[in-house]
Amino acid sequence: MLLAAHYLIPVTGENIENGAMLVQDDKIADIGTLAELQKKYPDEEVRDYGRAALMPGFVDLHTHLECAALRGIVEEKPYAEWKRETSTREILFTSEDFDDSAMLGALEAVASGVTTVADITSTGSATKAASQIGLRGVFYREIYTMRADEVDNALQDGVDEVERWRQDSDETRMSFGLAPGAIYACHPQIFKGIADYACEHETPVALHVAGSQEEADFVRYGSSPFSVHATEQERGFGIDMPPWLAAGCTPVRYVYNWGIFSVPNVMAVHCVHVDDDDLDILKDNDVAIAYCPRTNAKLGMGAAPIHEFRHKKLRLGLGTDSPAATDTFDMIEEMRFGLLLSRALNPGSKNLLSAQDILSMATIDAARALFLDEWIGSLEVGKKADIIAVDLRNSHQNPISDPVSAVVYTANQDNIMMTMVNGKVLYDDFTHVSGVDRDQIAERVRALQPRLREAPSFDELRTYRSKLADERAERLAR
Repeated sequence: MLLAAHYLIPVTGENIENGAMLVQDDKIADIGTLAELQKKYPDEEVRDYGRAALMPGFVDLHTHLECAALRGIVEEKPYAEWKRETSTREILFTSEDFDDSAMLGALEAVASGVTTVADITSTGSATKAASQIGLRGVFYREIYTMRADEVDNALQDGVDEVERWRQDSDETRMSFGLAPGAIYACHPQIFKGIADYACEHETPVALHVAGSQEEADFVRYGSSPFSVHATEQERGFGIDMPPWLAAGCTPVRYVYNWGIFSVPNVMAVHCVHVDDDDLDILKDNDVAIAYCPRTNAKLGMGAAPIHEFRHKKLRLGLGTDSPAATDTFDMIEEMRFGLLLSRALNPGSKNLLSAQDILSMATIDAARALFLDEWIGSLEVGKKADIIAVDLRNSHQNPISDPVSAVVYTANQDNIMMTMVNGKVLYDDFTHVSGVDRDQIAERVRALQPRLREAPSFDELRTYRSKLADERAERLAR
């Protein structure tokens, strides 16, 4: 099959006007002008998307697909308060609710031109959704506990679940890793245990780190809205937790001291509150960075030092983060916001971020961050056919002198015409073709809203914690 459009944007090569690609099975077999390829392959079916841009699918470097149902539930809150309130809502989800939420997120990602996600999940619902829809992804099982006596069981549960996911997945599209929970939710042995396992078993790792000032203060001083005693008193959990001992260092230095950056394939999410020494640690350990500008801005977390990341030549890509914060999986909006924010914060710089730079961060650079750039992230012969078509027919998009600028500055997720993963079309002519009933999923998720809008009571929280304790006791008894 030949895919053709007025513009072809390879990302790693020169743009081609009136370009085309030959897709055979799951790979790109040839690239050139439509006239050239029709002459070489006269019997191939041609799908011509007209005044559009064909380009590699977006690689969303940080997602929480299973949080789609929390969209709009907690708004206009700073990070610590937002995190606390969304976490309490999550306990109201059944396993079926998480499945529906993740499926809605996966459907939206595909319709937004996302072909690969790097998703942190505590339930596994994201892996089910991606498997059914046809998304490519790296899925990290989140592991956390503040109790020293629970560390071994938490680690083993996480490893066992990853192995189950692996057995039930399509290994040509999906791979799996581990993710320690937030620093304020983890005993330090969690970081060490994950590092030891990941190094031995060549397992990728992702972690949230240095995202907010509250987290930085918690690690350095032991004083912030994440204080263990304050959280215990506020929620009424009644858990026998040791007090947090201030580490007197940055979050990056803290997790580094516990060995997590010894993992060969590790990605740090956010890294907003970092200093020069932190940047040296990240560079020396070849840590990849997931840049999530919309979440950082909306939750008042700050702005990541993207120019410093680039100066250090860190592996760096773009992520949309949780729809509970940013509302959409719109990678084009993420590109545009991240680009404009960076330029605004660096007035007079001779090295301002460009549209081509930010497009690379959403595609090939993000693929490099996951060590997948041999297979995805650009349009090249031999790479996987993960391809999207972006409609550029609208009046505000014409005339066009540079298709990359047109995509970054004028388009949005509603301009995605087609999404293909592994040579299989998942979304075509603005319509899902996976066979999943999106309207039915959306209706079930909408039905959750009244329940989620009401904050759980202390009694509900205590009941939930008691249920977890009972489940843990049963597991230990077995």
